[in-house]
Amino acid sequence: MHNLVKPISLMAFDFGLKQIGVAYGQTVTKQAKGLTIIKAQDGTPNWITITGLIDKWQPNILLVGLPLNMDSSESELSGRARKFARRLEGRFASPVKMVDERLSTREAKSIIRENQNGNSGQDIDLTKIDHIAAAVILQSWFDDPSIETSI
Repeated sequence: MHNLVKPISLMAFDFGLKQIGVAYGQTVTKQAKGLTIIKAQDGTPNWITITGLIDKWQPNILLVGLPLNMDSSESELSGRARKFARRLEGRFASPVKMVDERLSTREAKSIIRENQNGNSGQDIDLTKIDHIAAAVILQSWFDDPSIETSI
């Protein structure tokens, strides 16, 4: 008899006050893909856009990046990210987990720079990397699901 495990799909969010990156992936391939960047006003996203993404991709679990200081203490933005996570959980009745996102933006910038090599003459817009940072957050969960924490 086969031990079949049902695939799980996940959507990850890189929370920010002005924009929120969104990524998607599932446990079959364990590959994260940046989807889009949602505009936010002081951390409040366009909930209609998020609803549309969740309706389209049907994730089983939502992940939100937790912006910690390098000494593992919580930053002011950590509280805002947790509030966003609680709102996701309340609106969509889906399990929501927090994932340490330290250095995800730095890694996302590095990925963009690597992909731009050979495209000389083109400016690299590092303000549009939040969906890649969300993919980094999700990929880190795929690599080690034990890194998740509760809201």
